[in-house]
Amino acid sequence: MTEPLHDRILIIDFGSQVTQLIARRVREAGVYCEIHPFQSAALAFERLQPKGVILSGGPASVHDEAAPSAPPAVFGAGLPILGICYGQQTTAKQLGGAVEGGHAAEFGRAYVEIDEPSALYDGIWTVGERHQVWMSHGDRVTRLPDGFAVRATSENAPFAIATDEDRRIYTTMFHPEVYHTPDGAKLLRRFVVDICGCRADWTMAAYRDEAIARIRAQVGDGKVICGLSGGVDSAVAAVLIHEAIGDQLTCILVDHGLMRMNEAAEVVDMFREHYNIPLVLVDAADTFISALEGVSDPEAKRKIIGGLFIDVFEAEAGKVGGARFLAQGTLYPDVIESVSFTGGPSVTIKSHHNVGGLPERMDLELVEPLRELFKDEVRALGRELGLPDSFVGRHPFPGPGLAIRCPGGITRDKLEILRKADAVYLDEIRKAGLYDAIWQAFAVLLPVQTVGVMGDGRTYDFVCALRAVTSVDGMTADFYPYDMAFLGRAATRIINEVNGINRVVYDVTSKPPGTIEWE
Repeated sequence: MTEPLHDRILIIDFGSQVTQLIARRVREAGVYCEIHPFQSAALAFERLQPKGVILSGGPASVHDEAAPSAPPAVFGAGLPILGICYGQQTTAKQLGGAVEGGHAAEFGRAYVEIDEPSALYDGIWTVGERHQVWMSHGDRVTRLPDGFAVRATSENAPFAIATDEDRRIYTTMFHPEVYHTPDGAKLLRRFVVDICGCRADWTMAAYRDEAIARIRAQVGDGKVICGLSGGVDSAVAAVLIHEAIGDQLTCILVDHGLMRMNEAAEVVDMFREHYNIPLVLVDAADTFISALEGVSDPEAKRKIIGGLFIDVFEAEAGKVGGARFLAQGTLYPDVIESVSFTGGPSVTIKSHHNVGGLPERMDLELVEPLRELFKDEVRALGRELGLPDSFVGRHPFPGPGLAIRCPGGITRDKLEILRKADAVYLDEIRKAGLYDAIWQAFAVLLPVQTVGVMGDGRTYDFVCALRAVTSVDGMTADFYPYDMAFLGRAATRIINEVNGINRVVYDVTSKPPGTIEWE
């Protein structure tokens, strides 16, 4: 068997909504890891040959019928294991301990008292100290397996940290992967680097060279077409592929009339002028907007855009003679989410990703050079490839574009009003030096018109809503706390410079895990 290029950590997913954060923290430590659902973990364990295993949290109870469990081979291999929350509970049960429900649950911020030393936090925490962590559990361990000892406790978790130091099995009732466990990233790094002995050599420089070699081996002398969206993912994928195979790549940018101000021109300029990458620009704005006029249902909009995108892209791709490969900017979260927690691949492609996917009749082999990367890693790779920060750091902008930022029926006039308002808003954000502090910001043209007085006249124009959110990982989001002076400047400019808007409001809602789009 070929020796892997990088040491590996296997993360077994029991369904926690924050399992991806475990992988992000491990990757941030410079160690390669993969997430696999518990149903297929045995095969993944055999294939990956990991140097350690992390068992995630999850919503189930170990007392449920057919409760999730880790493959027995994991516990018999002699490798270091870290069990988190449900991972602690299934470890205890599978190794002969006991777990009970009916005790006081613990959700949110908690504090652990360090009672005994452990290799897990050697050099990070000291006996006698008290540290903040983040808990999320109902059941709890009530009897430890043989060889385990309590290392730390919390008010409602008498086994907050329990370990078998000889067998290098470490379990925590809290979640070290989340932002609200301040030392959590240090604990995870300690586990994967110091305890598992993994080389911290997972870098974007190394990934770039390895990805180029894989692309060349897959494509050979074949031709590749890549659909650009104007976003970061597809652009980084295209530049990476071009570095690997040169003019064997042709990019296609479909301008559906729903892009931000000057976005298509900026992409064309960067690819044609700065990178000399073959690029076909398709002006299909009339086709898309005509089909969307009067459509108010957001999911109907997405389906119309997705269907038309397939038709237009397929027609242009057919003009690239001899193309055998289709390049996509698929990311690792897309790969993870395409596998159902209950087993089996999902046939549903998220409606904002490539606006619906491409049909099998195109008979093209996929090239997906980013499918092992998270969003922050894609940005790092883009910088490694020389893409300008102004492009790599762009706020997310999903495929349906302005169509879902214009609730209600769409018209050409409303889209133009929205495009101008959005451009003014983003310009004010950049002038204030706030762009990089905000995860995503955009304007929304509400389907509401109000009476207003401007100068000596009365107007009946639209209301514009401004949105800006902060996020660490894109899973949760909170509104950005602008000061009133900024909001005053932005609102004044929009009302003065954009005909058709006479009122501006700021959206201060937060978003739980899930979409952070307007609709």
